Amino acid sequence: MTEEPGTEAATTSDYSEYYDNSNDYGAPCNDGNPKPFIRVFFPILYSTAFIVGLIGNALVLWVLIRNRQRSSLTDVCFLNLALCDLLFVVSLPFWAHSAAQEWVFGTFACHAVSGLVMMGLYGSVFFMVLMTLDRYVIVVYKCSICSRKWPAKMALALFVWMLSLFVSLPNIVFAKVKQETCIKTSCGPEFPKGTAWMSVTYLNVLSLILPLIIVSFCFCRIISIKSEEKHGVIRLLVAVLGVYFLFWTPYNVVMFFKFLQTKGFTLSSEADLAMPFVEAIALSHCCLNPIIYTCVGQKFRRAVLTGPKEQFPSTCSPQSPDYSFTLIA
Repeated sequence: MTEEPGTEAATTSDYSEYYDNSNDYGAPCNDGNPKPFIRVFFPILYSTAFIVGLIGNALVLWVLIRNRQRSSLTDVCFLNLALCDLLFVVSLPFWAHSAAQEWVFGTFACHAVSGLVMMGLYGSVFFMVLMTLDRYVIVVYKCSICSRKWPAKMALALFVWMLSLFVSLPNIVFAKVKQETCIKTSCGPEFPKGTAWMSVTYLNVLSLILPLIIVSFCFCRIISIKSEEKHGVIRLLVAVLGVYFLFWTPYNVVMFFKFLQTKGFTLSSEADLAMPFVEAIALSHCCLNPIIYTCVGQKFRRAVLTGPKEQFPSTCSPQSPDYSFTLIA
């Protein structure tokens, strides 16, 4: 069979688009992330943290609220720390579904869930710093930051919550449902051009650098003073703070490297690969504090096992205030 002139050229032209790989319509969905592992393991991790965190932090609230009239400022901080963890717990089902599939909850839910996470983060670190400062004042100056009256403690706690909301506003306002590779949507902050450095600075300074400086100074002073009041509570505070920094520091570091990457200081994509893992580690921290209280806090452990009325009598002498007493340690 003889071919007409131009047939070969026409045939090549007809199938050239089929062999053209310049577009990615048929490209495999693989951007270097271990997506199959993430879609299976992360929902299991988040679901486990949700169940443990919900039960554990609800138990902490039950013990502290039942004995609120005798609670010290440290106990009030522990109570609010449990509330902060519950904010993380509430957000976990959303992140579990997003990790398994994609973000399907809309823009409003993206703003709300981002607000829960950021308020939980800043609230947790602010209340831990407040606990540390109060313990420092008790050991060094033999008094407390706040009076024993319950309204005064609640007013101070409300101030910390308002401060947490204020510093969380940028992440709440600029939260956005974004389109990623492989036609997948996700929820995350998208700051205006030239302002991302402010969020990264707030995150690293307020949730890592400044708290680390304050608690390090306080504990160095506390350790240098011989006191019988410090051992149980200080041991518990060290455990709580140590686990917090262990789980949240990788997130802060990776966020900082991602910021440098956007500025062209580093061309490595390792920060992008590490981001989902450090996020999972940080979010799973919300279920650990009740476990720490159970392992380290003898009073809390006995309160759970024997009941609050047996362990903590309702009557107490107002003439001899004990600022060092806590229901947890």
